[in-house]
Amino acid sequence: QVQLVESGGGLVQPEESLRLSCAASGRISSINAMSWYRQAPGKQRELVALIVEGGAINYLESVKGRFTISRDYAKRMVYLRMSSLKPEDTAVYYCNANVWALGDTNYNTYWGQGTQVTVSS
Repeated sequence: QVQLVESGGGLVQPEESLRLSCAASGRISSINAMSWYRQAPGKQRELVALIVEGGAINYLESVKGRFTISRDYAKRMVYLRMSSLKPEDTAVYYCNANVWALGDTNYNTYWGQGTQVTVSS
């Protein structure tokens, strides 16, 4: 019904940059919030960055000043620009969206399949 597809992960060296993209598709009426989570091996999934309709943004403390979340409302896409990457940023990154699908009576949360980001020299 609703799909989120991430792209842009890969292997980079410390201090390099990557941009992740996430496209939402399907029977969508509206999306009120989109975000990026990450999960490193042996750790819980954590919220990295969130952008809500209207523009309010929140970041995980450890990525402030290095990561930038942005959204293209017309294309139903969300991006995560990651700069000055560190080995501790290594994780699977997941796109998340709160979507009101056609025929639904409320917003529901959807997840992408994840994209691996590895930061290593």
